[in-house]
Amino acid sequence: MSTAIELKTDKKVWTDEEFMALPKDGHRYEIVNGELVDMGNSGALHGNLAIILSSALFATVNAQKLGSLFDSSTAFKMKNGNKRSPDISFFAKERLQGMTELPTGFLEGAPDLAVEILSPGNTVEEIETKITEYFDNGARLVWVISPTQHYVLVYRCAQEPDRLLKSVDSLDGEEVIPGFTFPVADLFQKLSF
Repeated sequence: MSTAIELKTDKKVWTDEEFMALPKDGHRYEIVNGELVDMGNSGALHGNLAIILSSALFATVNAQKLGSLFDSSTAFKMKNGNKRSPDISFFAKERLQGMTELPTGFLEGAPDLAVEILSPGNTVEEIETKITEYFDNGARLVWVISPTQHYVLVYRCAQEPDRLLKSVDSLDGEEVIPGFTFPVADLFQKLSF
């Protein structure tokens, strides 16, 4: 006769204050299913690509006053309590109505545009989970960029990518960031100085 033993493991419920008080030691964190996940550092190629795309997005977003852009240190609070930090995020002005300034804490829900730049340590399952969570929390567009294989996957829903963009194609902000276009090849330029 065997006896089943139930082990109960309580996951910590992180408050916004606790999450914000984590040490500023150069690490990026997310909360996933009650667990603190160290997202690590991304490397030079990843960081440079994020700056190139952020700069281009900022020019369009700022000129048209479309909303706000955020970097990878910004976490967003999901319905399930997870705090996710895409590499680049855009929140449309319609979702910021009534605010005179951004909160020092977290915005509720996923950004309208979430950009994930793949790092060597990312798994397919991890990225698929993030994409699903973003769309479950209000995202309208997700771009997944491969810095080493020079492609961009465009998602309008979590099930599968709508398009695979290569160096001959252009990113399009569609209805999320109207007027934004950017040649994919410009993301993957060789150093020329």
